[in-house]
Amino acid sequence: MYLEIQQLKKLGLNKSQIARRLGISRNTVYKYINMTPEEFEDMLEHMEVRQKKLDCIKEKLITWLKQYPDISSAQIHDWIKERYPDLTVGESTVRCYVSQLRKEYSIPKIKVTRQYEAVEDLPMGQQMQVDFGQVTVRNTFHQPQKLWFMACVLSHSRYKFVYWLDRPFTTADVIQAHEQAFAFYGGLPQEIVYDQDHLILVSENGGDLIYTKEFANYLAYRSFKVYMCKKGDPESKGKVENVVGYVKKNFARHRTYYNLAQWSEDCLAWLERTGNGKVHQTTKKIPAEVFQQERLYLRPFQEQYFITQVKASITRVVRKDNTILYAGNRYSFPLGTYDDKGKRVGLKIQSDTLTIYDWETGEVLAQHAICHEKGKLIQNTNHKRDRSKGIQALMQQVAGRFPEPDQATLFLKEIYQRKQRYMRDQLQKIQEVMNKANPHSGVIGQALAYCLTYQLYSAAAFSDAVQHFMQQAQRQQAHHHEHQPEIKPTMLGHQSHSQVKAEIRDPQVYIRILEGESLCQKA
Repeated sequence: MYLEIQQLKKLGLNKSQIARRLGISRNTVYKYINMTPEEFEDMLEHMEVRQKKLDCIKEKLITWLKQYPDISSAQIHDWIKERYPDLTVGESTVRCYVSQLRKEYSIPKIKVTRQYEAVEDLPMGQQMQVDFGQVTVRNTFHQPQKLWFMACVLSHSRYKFVYWLDRPFTTADVIQAHEQAFAFYGGLPQEIVYDQDHLILVSENGGDLIYTKEFANYLAYRSFKVYMCKKGDPESKGKVENVVGYVKKNFARHRTYYNLAQWSEDCLAWLERTGNGKVHQTTKKIPAEVFQQERLYLRPFQEQYFITQVKASITRVVRKDNTILYAGNRYSFPLGTYDDKGKRVGLKIQSDTLTIYDWETGEVLAQHAICHEKGKLIQNTNHKRDRSKGIQALMQQVAGRFPEPDQATLFLKEIYQRKQRYMRDQLQKIQEVMNKANPHSGVIGQALAYCLTYQLYSAAAFSDAVQHFMQQAQRQQAHHHEHQPEIKPTMLGHQSHSQVKAEIRDPQVYIRILEGESLCQKA
């Protein structure tokens, strides 16, 4: 490789040309192109003695490659991280090392390829294939301009037609493009092949195709047969797939955009000159000449379909998070728009505004400014859940149970400031405590005052305060009963007891007794 790089350098090729000629990266060319033979020899000597990081598990890697020839370097890198966590190595190092092992031990990577069978050309006038494409070109101000197109091709003659727009297609646009194609061909084919595009098909439904409303009406009017490709099988319409690529690379690339009318006119001229005027590489015939015979087999094309009443019908299915996907971004709806029945909505694009409406009723559900970035969530503020509404109502309800609701409201607001995420749990805890306490005991008011005084703002602190004052009240009540003299009722077992009168003595008698004089001695 070093010698080849030096030889091509002498021939005057630049670095990019050398990289393309040898199939190597430009970084590799930069590394060797100015290296002297002596420097190259020193590098080789250094490489011979250099120990590589993955040499310690080389035998294991060879085993994996032999056992699983189709394994990727990325998966091997993941296995190394899983089974050898102490071995730190980059993915590019693994890729180079595995590539070298495959060459050294002749373990090519197995590729599963799909087998195709050549088929005879379909009869004249039987089939047309349709597909959509998108290109980005430069306008007269050298600014990027996106363009969308629908390509059509008759399967037998390979006669092509392209319809252009400077905005995304709607169902009405698709119908209009069909009408223009039929007018261009001067007739209709028996069958049209489509990919599963949301502008045409709502659901495959196990073979019972469900079309969009407008396209179903159009299909009933024109009465052509539809062949819908299965998901993941674009090769079923390979002819038009080639046409899409041909339009992008041969017509649109490096062409300046002036306006849509000029662009469409230039495309028709290109079709006549090149797209339909050159020999086709497969049929070895000129499509325009073969089409002169095929047009006789097309069904008659009469008046154009009346589409002025067809509404723009870019449709989307509402996702579980009440959003839709459009142009790589998520656009929101009011909460409750989603249902589990696959609710569909329509989209209207006007300038830089995206209007989303109910597909059945036509009711406008949301409007958004179109975002030109990717991966963004565009959400109106009124589409967000008001998470504080339920909490505020519950706070008012709990505060109303306190003897002083104003003080309770202040207390609950302080808790909300500190524990907003757990406010519902806090309120439920406070309610449980209040349910257990005696509402007439006054402990609720005491506990509230205590928490406010000492700035204890939590349900746990309130619960502890209530428990404290309840225990205090119980102790006071028990102490009161201990000092209350016990009064025994008189036993009225005999009627004569009620007639007994106590003796009345002079108080001086009791004074003398207290002084120590015996009453018996006096007597």
